[in-house]
Amino acid sequence: MTSAIEVSQVAPVARTFPLSQAVERCVVPLLLIAGWEVFARSGYLPPALLPAPSAVLHALGDWVFGFDETTQTYSGHWTRDALASALRVFGGFALASALGILAGVAIGWSRVFEKTLEPTLQMLRPIPPVSWIPLAIIWFGIANKPAIFLVFLGAFFPVLMNTIHGVKTVDHNLVRAGAMMGATGRQLLTGIVFPAALPSIFSGLRIAIGSAWMLTVTAEMVAVKSGLGYVLWDSYYFLRYDLVLAAMISIGLLGYLSDLGLKAVMARVLHWQSATTVQGRAG
Repeated sequence: MTSAIEVSQVAPVARTFPLSQAVERCVVPLLLIAGWEVFARSGYLPPALLPAPSAVLHALGDWVFGFDETTQTYSGHWTRDALASALRVFGGFALASALGILAGVAIGWSRVFEKTLEPTLQMLRPIPPVSWIPLAIIWFGIANKPAIFLVFLGAFFPVLMNTIHGVKTVDHNLVRAGAMMGATGRQLLTGIVFPAALPSIFSGLRIAIGSAWMLTVTAEMVAVKSGLGYVLWDSYYFLRYDLVLAAMISIGLLGYLSDLGLKAVMARVLHWQSATTVQGRAG
């Protein structure tokens, strides 16, 4: 028979230290960069077509700090370009989040909104956001507005669909319990349904922020003359592939940081969901 002492002697779950976590996260990027460096220096492709990571890092460094002006007109202007892109990303993302959550809750909660609003939105959803570029330029001109509009289109539908899913899949027993205790429809919606749908809503927001960064690059290629996407496209015309890759890395890093910010907010709002994997390992 298993005694209480034996139960208490069960080995504790192994803890992962921050250093080992950092190593785990860096293994794949370091392997990719090392493989890229070796391939670029092998001479299989001309260095101008496939710059080595060291050359890309040099271009990125000059773009950020402007130490030798090898990136010419962009030398030392990375912060300006990153802020221009971030303004469009978060402007469109904020608008898409607000409207996507409102429309998603309405469609998921009310049969009237589901019948009247959802068919139109579902017809618009398959249209690629880039196909709106001509109309966006005609409607808003060449400036921030068409870029924000395209970012909004790319971010809106992930938020909408995940919010609808989250509201419709709320445990009906919770709603029945609230109704039995005399809660009004508004109280059920704000006190039970919306909080229960938050995990799905945050999933949509994380997808949407990635889409927003992808769409802002597309928008900056055609609708504005500033930002990381514009630098990427302009560098392509001048065969500066080191700067093209530096712009791609910048967008990836900023997108990753944006997702980390959302995860931090999600961790505070959904504090009961501490595990990030099926195995329940935090971090």
